[in-house]
Amino acid sequence: MNTITLAVPAASLSPIRRSYSYMALSPAALFRISFSQEEVGGFSVESYRRFFTDGLSVAGFCRTAVMSGLVAIAVTVLGYPVAYFLARSRSRWRAVVFALALAPELAGVVLRTYGWLIILEDRGFINDVLLDLGLISSPLPLSKNLFAVVVGLTHVVLPFGILSLMTSIQGIDESLERAAQMLGASRVSVVRHVIVPLSVPGIVSSLLLSFTMAASAYATPALLGGAGFKVLATMISEQVLFYVDWPFAAVMANALLLLMLVISFVGVRFEALHRIRRSGAGRTTA
Repeated sequence: MNTITLAVPAASLSPIRRSYSYMALSPAALFRISFSQEEVGGFSVESYRRFFTDGLSVAGFCRTAVMSGLVAIAVTVLGYPVAYFLARSRSRWRAVVFALALAPELAGVVLRTYGWLIILEDRGFINDVLLDLGLISSPLPLSKNLFAVVVGLTHVVLPFGILSLMTSIQGIDESLERAAQMLGASRVSVVRHVIVPLSVPGIVSSLLLSFTMAASAYATPALLGGAGFKVLATMISEQVLFYVDWPFAAVMANALLLLMLVISFVGVRFEALHRIRRSGAGRTTA
């Protein structure tokens, strides 16, 4: 007798079984996996002990935090003038600047990263120009390090920071700027004492968005950082693909998630305290 086996389509699975499949991707599943150990076959904290005692893991965690912090600061500082111009300008060049600010998103992350790799490598564009001009005698170490990764990630994340800052600045009443200028304040003083304090929510949003995107990035640190520059994202991939150590990879993923949650909590609390302080100052002035 011939037996015919029919494959059951995924759509016909019960909602409970489908929910189990999705739960495998949740942070709770990673938390459970991080306490498992194949040799013991049960609960174990060996992966956490290894993470905190292994110098490479702690160094990767610190490297991720420093890299993400530098990218967040660079994106916010570079994006603020562009965002202010886009929010306040009535010039015909506004559309051109807006298009140029978003143009990097038309290319993939890997393509942009390879572009920076060509520019920053030892025989890249920058070193070749400096060598031809006689300004240096040997190539500068511009690639395979923290500098290269920060430059590449800043280019990737900058459009998102500009949009976040522009939205915040557009919400500020322009009459406040005109009133400050009528009272004798210069353009720089208006930006420093009026625009920047009122755009703190946008600044915090830009910092948080840039930090989380940089901390979770994989392609740019892997290509521009090289084998010697390891962050948590590249280390997690290495543990899963090469060492097949899922518990240790889950520990690293939990550490990365905790880092993002702590930074987000600090940023949100700072924004809330700033709002309370400004509202209290406004009532005192009134």
